Amino acid sequence: MKVYLNEITGMADGIVTLYLSKRTWTPELDKEIRGDWFDFDYGTPDKDAYKTAKERTMKRIETFCKYAWEHTAMLDFVTISATVEGIHRAGQDDWDAHACRFNNRIIRASTRLADFAEGEMSDFYKGKIFPTDIALKEFFNTYLPETVKKNGQEYIKAPNGYVLKGMEDDRDVKRGLYMESIPSNFIFKCNMAQWAHVYRLRNKNGTANPEVKQLAEMLQDEIEKQMPWFDRKFLAKVQI
Repeated sequence: MKVYLNEITGMADGIVTLYLSKRTWTPELDKEIRGDWFDFDYGTPDKDAYKTAKERTMKRIETFCKYAWEHTAMLDFVTISATVEGIHRAGQDDWDAHACRFNNRIIRASTRLADFAEGEMSDFYKGKIFPTDIALKEFFNTYLPETVKKNGQEYIKAPNGYVLKGMEDDRDVKRGLYMESIPSNFIFKCNMAQWAHVYRLRNKNGTANPEVKQLAEMLQDEIEKQMPWFDRKFLAKVQI
């Protein structure tokens, strides 16, 4: 399994929220915040400008985090985008349980629109399980027949079982034989407040599936590389 942190967006908006409640926001300050964030995030060839932008932005982020763990609407402006490659389907379903917290911003590999080969599984399950078809070939040198008949009907061999003849290319039927260990990919977005909740439920100290816990930890590692302010200690404080 691989986890890619595509981007963290909305941080400039998040910083701006600091100045709205007490009416200290001005268009000029807004422009400065966004300009500083751009120079800090993307860099600028002007070393003095970069130094100034970095110092002001880091101070603002620290102030933001000072209040945002309690006033979580501020964290709603900061959004994580991530892509996950190769998690097993059951683990994807576990992650999908949080779709509401992602504002339904999750798109998954479909078992209806794609085919899976015999024995295809996520890395987590490799070496741990053997589907019956694979076990018969590898350990008993036995091959299941390509066709079987029952009640006068003919069935065609497919991964993990048989499909009624004439429906062997029907993906709605074929996916009935797919195992939960098949690898799957998905992309999702989540704001930082809701991520704190998801991480607390799915991290290595929880009771989730091992691959799901691994996903949570891998993504959090990437978040901390890019935005060290949002570390595990900060997430534990977020009131959500």
